[in-house]
Amino acid sequence: MIESLADRQGLPDALRVLLEDYPREAWESSDNFGTLIRFWLDRHMMFRRLMTSLQGETERALDGNLDERMLAARVSRYGSMLVGELHGHHNIEDVHYFPRLRQLDRRLEKGFDLLDGDHLALDALLETFSVSANNVLNSVSNGADWRAPTDVFCKGLHGFKRDLNRHLVDEEDLIVPVLLKYAPADLM
Repeated sequence: MIESLADRQGLPDALRVLLEDYPREAWESSDNFGTLIRFWLDRHMMFRRLMTSLQGETERALDGNLDERMLAARVSRYGSMLVGELHGHHNIEDVHYFPRLRQLDRRLEKGFDLLDGDHLALDALLETFSVSANNVLNSVSNGADWRAPTDVFCKGLHGFKRDLNRHLVDEEDLIVPVLLKYAPADLM
């Protein structure tokens, strides 16, 4: 049985079969490390940076080092970008990439099932994130106590960031070796 996103410490050994042949430290030196892989990893880095920025700005505001209006502007900008880009990224993976990549190595079927399950879990986390971010924005906009909803938002970011990173690392560890080994011409 595969652990849920929140409980997992990494990919199960059975899903790491290609990662043994294509370890992270050798990815960029592979002849098949091309535009698609770079783009994919850059998108993942963008998600990590957005989460780090949101967390940092929220903590700065709670510490009294950032005005609540500036916080609201940044939560609105970075939060909207994170939600929109992550939904779009997962949609193209679910509809286009994963069905194609799943066919290349049947040993990894359960890995794609795991990633599909992660996307569902992340949808729920994104919904909670959006509600919490909107609570911050509404409190600042209405001149209400913004600190309490900001504290809730900040605490939620910690778990969301952890789970998102777990998914991104596991996805990279599964997908990049598939692309490096098989280099499907219709995707590369």
